[in-house]
Amino acid sequence: MNKKDNTTAYSLRDLILYFLKLGSLGFGGPVALTGYMHRDLVEKRKWISEEDYREGLALAQLAPGPLAAQLGIYMGYVHYSVLGATLAGLAFILPSFLLVVLLGFIYTTWEGIPLMQSVFYGVAAAVIGIIAMSSYKLTKKSIGSDKILISIYLIAATYTVWKETENVLLFLGAGIVYWLLKAPPQRISFSKKQTSDVARSFSFPLLLTASVQHSGKTLGQILLYFTKAGALVFGSGLAIVPFLYGGVVKEYGWLNEQEFMDAVAVAMITPGPVVITVGFIGFLVAGFPGACVAAFATFFPSYLFTVLPAPYFRKYGKHPGIKAFVDGVTAAAVGAISGAVIVLGKRSLTDAYTVGIALLTALVLWRFKKISEPVIILIAALVGILLRSVINHQ
Repeated sequence: MNKKDNTTAYSLRDLILYFLKLGSLGFGGPVALTGYMHRDLVEKRKWISEEDYREGLALAQLAPGPLAAQLGIYMGYVHYSVLGATLAGLAFILPSFLLVVLLGFIYTTWEGIPLMQSVFYGVAAAVIGIIAMSSYKLTKKSIGSDKILISIYLIAATYTVWKETENVLLFLGAGIVYWLLKAPPQRISFSKKQTSDVARSFSFPLLLTASVQHSGKTLGQILLYFTKAGALVFGSGLAIVPFLYGGVVKEYGWLNEQEFMDAVAVAMITPGPVVITVGFIGFLVAGFPGACVAAFATFFPSYLFTVLPAPYFRKYGKHPGIKAFVDGVTAAAVGAISGAVIVLGKRSLTDAYTVGIALLTALVLWRFKKISEPVIILIAALVGILLRSVINHQ
């Protein structure tokens, strides 16, 4: 382990157990999950330095694929290289994958889960409160008082609320602007070999994912389609949903509208990365093999996009020019995360009851620092079932 920074030593086993726990109990989607990692790994345990966290967040925003999973993979890479990245990623994804497969089995056996909508009613509202608090803490820690970073943050947040999507060009532009202002280009000098190495680290995954061939018709289509989703879709969490809708419902007709919306609901009421909904979709389309192929195809390109550039982020990330670029991207990323809270809130807070659940959740988390998020999720699920029962009988 590299102990040149001021972080606390930890074992690979400790890291795996942490990500197994986060994958099993971490509700709230990418906004909350990135906040949990910062709170747990940087602030509480001090396993990861603030600089390494920011580098990981910047890389996760610049690369396509699920934000939280990529950040988790990078956190594993920091002190345990490729082995740590691989095991951290698997530990993070596996619990929620097994859960959505189980839900897929129940769903197909009992032809849909009406109860799911009632659970989602309460949980989705509580999740907004959770991610609002996570976003607030992350913003307070990452942005500081730098007026340029504050401006970048506000622009990214406003754009996300306006367009209801994230744009990688905005992140790149923020990094370049802050780099030019804080560490002009003449301070950076890469050799031709270094530049070539960095370029290859980003281009290799594209070449690999573009060359995948399929063998069976349905599984082959799932493999190619979800590989494309993992390799080409930028933005955190629900950003992949419109892309999946276009293929799963419109292009291939694998699911109908209601089944697809139920798949999105499953992603929101289960812990771990929201993108794990691909496992549920894959199960509905082609059973357990379909779930495995869909999950692998979605996450493997993201894994490559994280692990291959990681050595260069680690090696050159402390350079003033690269650090300025990362700081700019981080400010835009945190702004986009904050904007996403509003976007998701508009979709989940549909009446006075859900608004009340969200506000009460935020208040409880603000007042009681040690309360566990899974406890809040469980209570919100029960409240959701009760409220929907009352509403339906009115």
